[in-house]
Amino acid sequence: MISANAVYWIMLTQALGYNTPKIKKLAEMYEDIAAFIRKGETEWRLCGLFHALDIEKLSAMNIDDAQKVLDRCEQLHYSVLAIDDPAYPARLYHIYAPPAVLYISGTLPDFDSNLSVAIVGTRRASHYGTDNSYKFAYALAKYNTVIVSGGALGVDCASHRGALAANGVTVCVRGCGINSRYLKDNAKMREAITLRGAVISEYPPDVDPWVYFFPARNRIIAALSDGVVLMEAGAKSGSLITADCALEMGKDVFALLGNNSPSNEGSNFRIKEGTAVPVTDFMDILAYYSREEVRSGLVNFDDILLSDLEAVPVKGGKYRDGIDPPVPPQKHLQRKPGKTEKNTAKTRQTAAEAPPKEQPTKTATPSEQAIRALKGDAKRIYHYLTAEPVHINIIADDLGLPVNRVLTTLTLLEVQGFVTALQGRKYKQK
Repeated sequence: MISANAVYWIMLTQALGYNTPKIKKLAEMYEDIAAFIRKGETEWRLCGLFHALDIEKLSAMNIDDAQKVLDRCEQLHYSVLAIDDPAYPARLYHIYAPPAVLYISGTLPDFDSNLSVAIVGTRRASHYGTDNSYKFAYALAKYNTVIVSGGALGVDCASHRGALAANGVTVCVRGCGINSRYLKDNAKMREAITLRGAVISEYPPDVDPWVYFFPARNRIIAALSDGVVLMEAGAKSGSLITADCALEMGKDVFALLGNNSPSNEGSNFRIKEGTAVPVTDFMDILAYYSREEVRSGLVNFDDILLSDLEAVPVKGGKYRDGIDPPVPPQKHLQRKPGKTEKNTAKTRQTAAEAPPKEQPTKTATPSEQAIRALKGDAKRIYHYLTAEPVHINIIADDLGLPVNRVLTTLTLLEVQGFVTALQGRKYKQK
């Protein structure tokens, strides 16, 4: 199924980019997005949403380019759900920057009528992390809970496999196109997911991942879920971004009680600071949502078989599939000419997993303890920045935050010594 106006929303995405609040504003202002596009530059200027560069990009839109994306989706048997389609999930529509379109392989469950829980955590999961991810997902799926995760190595993979083993419904939200070869170790798992749920993305089918796609992807995971479970998360785990997104959306955040190892530092800290509800098994979550079925004894947590866990790939010294996300084509993240090849191997981790190393500076830099203490917008913005200056408008657009909110946070980070403000409203990590 392809939404009637999908081609026009794809055109707008090609012009304005992903993860921009302008898409939702257009959906609210214009009942017919096709008519808005046909009215042309005069209407684009009068609507009050766009600056000069936006107008220039809108003027260069080509419906043929958008149609090629739809043709590719039809070839791959993908659905395309546009933001103005009645079937678009309400809980996703109401976030700050919803996707203009969702590309779907499989069948999207009715999120607005069913309990859904996201299970997220480290790619470098221990046996403790993968075992519990699998068992939580299995048990919750048996109680008709939709399991949402990101399809990554470690915790994500174990969660999807647990739901599949229970013949439950699970949804994988990719930080790249559905048809991208990224994480080929999980390709068969994704195929299985499409038979019991859906693999979805806001990016066209063959788009490969960029480092900033993953933090943006996390807002979709949080939006589609009633609650987010931090299964095993270190101090710099990208899953903490998902938890922050959930908190900002008014969603529930849970964290599995863990030992004092570094792999549990992030989730344990969230419990300690009171932003995550501690859980020890799936019944804690069902009871939290007052699910009557919890009394039926349908699943004995200790009896869940873990045979499928042998197939769960966990990130080690390198990606087991041999494919790493490339460096994004953003001006503030590009290397100087002649150094790109030399530094490529060092820049292949996602921004959420491994924030860029600080460059030598004469001024004092924040301590690791101070960095770990950052929360919410401050944490997201700090880890987004690098040693290369970036304009405040780009920060706001890429992270899907209002400019005034970004400015307030940057001011606090500057006062606290985390960032440096430069001329032209540009900022960088200190």
